[in-house]
Amino acid sequence: MVKTLIVHHGQLELPVFLPDATFGTVRSVDSRDVAEAGITALVMNVFHLMQRPGSSTIHALGGLHRMAAWNGPIVTDSGGFQAYSLIRNNPKQGKISDQGLVFQPEGAERSFHLTPEKSIQLQLSYGADIVICLDDCTHVDDPPAEQRRSVERTVRWAQRCRAEFDRQLAQRRWSGPPPLIFAVVQGGGDLQLRAECAAALLEVGFDGFGFGGWPLDTQGNLLHEMLAFTRAQIPAHYPMHALGVGHPASVVACARMGYEMFDSALPTRDARQGRLLAFTTDPHHPGFRLAGEWFTYVYLADRKHIKADHPISPGCTCFTCRHYSLGYLHHLHKIGETLALRLATIHNLHFMAQLMALIRRERHEEDGNGAS
Repeated sequence: MVKTLIVHHGQLELPVFLPDATFGTVRSVDSRDVAEAGITALVMNVFHLMQRPGSSTIHALGGLHRMAAWNGPIVTDSGGFQAYSLIRNNPKQGKISDQGLVFQPEGAERSFHLTPEKSIQLQLSYGADIVICLDDCTHVDDPPAEQRRSVERTVRWAQRCRAEFDRQLAQRRWSGPPPLIFAVVQGGGDLQLRAECAAALLEVGFDGFGFGGWPLDTQGNLLHEMLAFTRAQIPAHYPMHALGVGHPASVVACARMGYEMFDSALPTRDARQGRLLAFTTDPHHPGFRLAGEWFTYVYLADRKHIKADHPISPGCTCFTCRHYSLGYLHHLHKIGETLALRLATIHNLHFMAQLMALIRRERHEEDGNGAS
């Protein structure tokens, strides 16, 4: 069933892909480029924003929406995963305790403190439409005792986040729909822990949930069983965010499990490196299906594109494909012209927006078949 999520800055037709605008921007493009590519919402990150440009600057510039000239919904990630990654790779740079996180990134002049309460305060003060609870992330290969500590701490932090969120909303006046709050289901690779974490978070009560932890194994393969099991622990009427999932094939697989929100830096990072997403046939054709070899990669550096006087992808209606040939993009890429970064990013964003529309069409057709 296709669902719509109503938030303060509009509505999200689900499933939806949110590009990573980590520091308040999608690299190489502006807000108009992003919107015209068909993207309806962005995800930003408190861990990074509280450092650069900093909370006082964000407030002085009018909050995230005004600062970034973005009128659509914004989801803010708590920063738990980023802090965990920093501390895991270099324990001298921080500490995780029941109180929260203390970290000092390399080159920073001071340390930063991030508690569950502060994470919610910052996200709401920045003007986020959907805030995500601070969670205690682990690696899928961490020992059972550490995974259990993570789940117990994630639930305690979620309770504190929920209490602070309710306190903040009671103190503020909201015109229109208030912000929503999501919690993150942890548990590593342990099915029982995943089930326990989901049950405890459901008891606390949230507007939606996310899959916590890295969604890939050490070989880069999607953790199908764990993702499907975790989604099954959350009633279908709750939206669920496959955090960090952005590979087209992985998005389709997770959408078929019931996930409805996706975010990743992968499509835009690939674009800047000259790796473009392309449908193998025109996706507007009634017979097009997300099956078999339905997409491919186009590498701008390939010499075979020198004189390619056609768009990147069959049937693509993005700004780039409407105005420029693949051969011209190859030329821009080879000479190091920054315009190539913008045009490539617009295209990959449009591809992901179009992919979401195709998934919604697939769900609509399934609903129709079920009804008949």
